[in-house]
Amino acid sequence: MRISDILIMGLKSLSRRKARTILTVLGVVIGSLSIIIMRSIGYGMENNFETQVMQQGGLTTIYVNTWGDVYDEDGQWVDSRQQKLDDKLVAQIREIDHVRTVTPMIQMDAMLQSGKYQGWTYITAMDRNSFSEFEFPNLVMGEYPTDEDSSAIIFGHNNPYAFHDTTARGWGRNQKEIDLVKDKLVLKFQGYPTNERKKEFSLPLKNIAKMEQTNGEFDYSTYMDIEYFRKIYLEYCNTLNLEDRKKAIKALNEYQQIRLNVDNIDNVIEVQDAITALGYQSYSQMQYLQPLQQASETLQMVLGALGAVAMIVSAISIANTMVMSIYERTKEIGIMKVLGCVIKDIRKLFLFEAALIGLLGGVIGVGLGYLASWLINKFGQPLFAALMSGNYMYDMENTSFSIVPIHLPLMAMGISIVVGLVSGYFPARRATKISAIEAMKTEG
Repeated sequence: MRISDILIMGLKSLSRRKARTILTVLGVVIGSLSIIIMRSIGYGMENNFETQVMQQGGLTTIYVNTWGDVYDEDGQWVDSRQQKLDDKLVAQIREIDHVRTVTPMIQMDAMLQSGKYQGWTYITAMDRNSFSEFEFPNLVMGEYPTDEDSSAIIFGHNNPYAFHDTTARGWGRNQKEIDLVKDKLVLKFQGYPTNERKKEFSLPLKNIAKMEQTNGEFDYSTYMDIEYFRKIYLEYCNTLNLEDRKKAIKALNEYQQIRLNVDNIDNVIEVQDAITALGYQSYSQMQYLQPLQQASETLQMVLGALGAVAMIVSAISIANTMVMSIYERTKEIGIMKVLGCVIKDIRKLFLFEAALIGLLGGVIGVGLGYLASWLINKFGQPLFAALMSGNYMYDMENTSFSIVPIHLPLMAMGISIVVGLVSGYFPARRATKISAIEAMKTEG
């Protein structure tokens, strides 16, 4: 029997029993649709968690702050303790396996002045060679510090803030947006009073850069190379009285934060454990994402199990349809055997019909799955807002609640076809064992 004969006979058989075929296909549609909806919601949640965490910092970045939070074995906050961050600790962290980049960070307020207008910024000074490792954003103006010129000051998208007229009455009057290209900008430090016999420290900013918008921490920060920052801050210290100068210089030797980058996301927790073994507390976005990922994986398993139950029901429906078809076509099977049809062709015929039911159900289910995903994303916000009301990580305004990756519809169709073949195998095998003589005696 040719393949074309099997195709024609199979299609005719299914078309003769339209109602039964439609109901059986509908069962597969429900099963494949359930898989797509359930899994797509899980993917949507996981993607949103990762997006929200990434906006707060890279997943391979670890932070060691001057104040470290201590948690118990259940993840509950116990206490905060002060930590001394110095070059010794930087060297120890650099020796930990899987650490790719380490930089100390000095963070300090500074005043910015443009004529009679004054504003403030918060400077973060760190190793310029680490900027690329921490995936600093592209610049809309200027350049990052280089070995030839390390004097650049890099403003985040929302920096510097609005400037105020220092001669006007009432704070907030006569605000001005500074043009970083046209307006002259001067940097000053204000921690200590200037020595009466010295000129006040004032640094005209000539090498200014501006970051593109990221909707993350970069937008509200100002960065400098740490060696250049030390240089200008020492110049400022030289304008102070002796006692104040000692206090100011001390600030250069103790860091407000140490930031490090790990070679792989899977090694972040291991590196954090190594830092804990040194007697220091650290934190990373990964330690927040990990429980969210575990919750998402659990939810996906539960939702996937519901889809699997629907597929099992459809498999039973296909098997029942094929068994009924064999009973109704017993005489037809006998005639095929008498005419010399080989047993494997009879098996192929029934397997083809079962696989076709699975394929039709899978294709329709995939189409409805895309439609359902669109409807969930468009109208599902109130429901998900209620379900995730206690989770600050979930951004309801800018998220997709359902995501259908390309492999998901392919997987759903593949499962539908496999379910059809598996469900049709035993009925097809039963058909091959029917005696031709007994089949010819059957009425119908």
